[in-house]
Amino acid sequence: MSQDSPALRYVRYDSARENEYVAAMRQLISKDLSEPYSIYVYRYFLYQWGDLCFLAMDDKDEMVAVREEFRGQGIATKLVRMAIDAMTERDADEIVLETEITNTGAMKLYERLGFLRSKGLHRYYLNGNSAYRLVLYLKEGVSAIRTAFDPFAPPHPAHMEAPAVPLPGNGGI
Repeated sequence: MSQDSPALRYVRYDSARENEYVAAMRQLISKDLSEPYSIYVYRYFLYQWGDLCFLAMDDKDEMVAVREEFRGQGIATKLVRMAIDAMTERDADEIVLETEITNTGAMKLYERLGFLRSKGLHRYYLNGNSAYRLVLYLKEGVSAIRTAFDPFAPPHPAHMEAPAVPLPGNGGI
């Protein structure tokens, strides 16, 4: 960190400070994300999984998550690692997220932390940009399990039926 940067504390989301946190998060995230999320989306995720939300706060309790002038200092890496650790403690099998293909900083961060590109999502965002679905497998063997039905994916070998082959004696030959 530069000498001008304030000392940071990493804290878990506190629902008692919801109004303060949500307003700041919405302002910061709306500036950089391509999706125009409503306040209800933020609150839904915080009510459901607030214990998986981590914040970087400076000594004035201002959120810096992660403003442009604070990037490149390892803040996002630490926040993502904290979330991964929390999900591991909750016995998650995998972590799945999407990020815009043009967001090379996020792609590098997630891939450096072990996420794998599992699928390209053409025109995924409302602005028309495409995305990658990234997966981090937290348990041995989870990547071999088909986790979601995708009607456009090639069939899994275990689910393919053998082709009908005419055999002698069954009317085929």
